[in-house]
Amino acid sequence: MCMLERRLQILLDEGRYQRISSLAKARGVSVATVVREAIDHGLPAEPARRRAAARLLLSAEPMPVPRPEALRGELDELRGRHE
Repeated sequence: MCMLERRLQILLDEGRYQRISSLAKARGVSVATVVREAIDHGLPAEPARRRAAARLLLSAEPMPVPRPEALRGELDELRGRHE
């Protein structure tokens, strides 16, 4: 878990605060958590690293994908269901 080191104080209008507060309550997290996640989503920390990871994924060799029935059977087996 990261150490929080900086305090930020902002003023919000009632509509914005209600949106954040409602979301926080519905998710069972603090308003501060919602604000931090919004910052992370809107301002990614390392855009160059993310772009490099996306390029790597997109340049990967195609791989065979099983039929949905075969995949379902494999997942059921891993979950311990034997039908």
